Amino acid sequence: MANPPRHFPRKRFGQNFLEDTSVIGRIADAIQPREADHLVEIGPGQGALTEALITLGCRLDVVELDRDLVTGLLAAFSIYPGFKLHSADALKFDFASLAGDERPLRIVGNLPYNISTPLIFRLLEFAPLIQDMHFMLQLEVVQRLAAEPGSKAWGRLGIMAQYLCEVEHLFDVPPEAFYPPPKVQSAIVRLVPRQSSPWPECNPKSLKRVVQSAFAQRRKTLRNNLKGMMDDAGLQALGLDPGARAETLELVDFIHIANAING
Repeated sequence: MANPPRHFPRKRFGQNFLEDTSVIGRIADAIQPREADHLVEIGPGQGALTEALITLGCRLDVVELDRDLVTGLLAAFSIYPGFKLHSADALKFDFASLAGDERPLRIVGNLPYNISTPLIFRLLEFAPLIQDMHFMLQLEVVQRLAAEPGSKAWGRLGIMAQYLCEVEHLFDVPPEAFYPPPKVQSAIVRLVPRQSSPWPECNPKSLKRVVQSAFAQRRKTLRNNLKGMMDDAGLQALGLDPGARAETLELVDFIHIANAING
């Protein structure tokens, strides 16, 4: 396949194109795409990972914001019957519109660092339609997604992601694997939406509200951050110390708080 013309990366789109073939191969191996799959690639860029996915004959929808890349992507991949390009902003794109064939979506992408967190939160809204997600992200974001209670990385992103998904930090990717090299380390993460929740009684909106409040000021205690939502007696009834900080609580503790408030 002829490669698309070299595109000068744009800072406003946060573009850093993956060019290391060994890393591309490792990502494809982690995804293990099959012919029967319905994949969705966010930000295909110049098509480095796209080529590794589409040649297996799967259905592949790609969502690309930079219109200057569209012509090259179409020229390179339109020969594949399963390929379809959507010139759109992933933050506004309706991913449910792709789920018409009853196959779960397998979402992949090298996400721009400047939109990765809001985009992940948006994709989690479509979790029931998604089989799994594999993303290249800033290492710090992957560490937050896969964080454990008590760590500095533990917070809103990890709690909400782990409530909805199994999260696995797969491997790190050095800056020199990209053009241009970013100033930060990158990593690959796998998120697998839970088919059935271990906490079916929990209201996700209540949990989101509790977590946002609990981490509103990280250095303050639960007593301060949850003021107006739950008093000391309510926290103590759940076996929690009102003087503790949110980062010391486990996921199930936040779920108990949300259930108590919602109940």
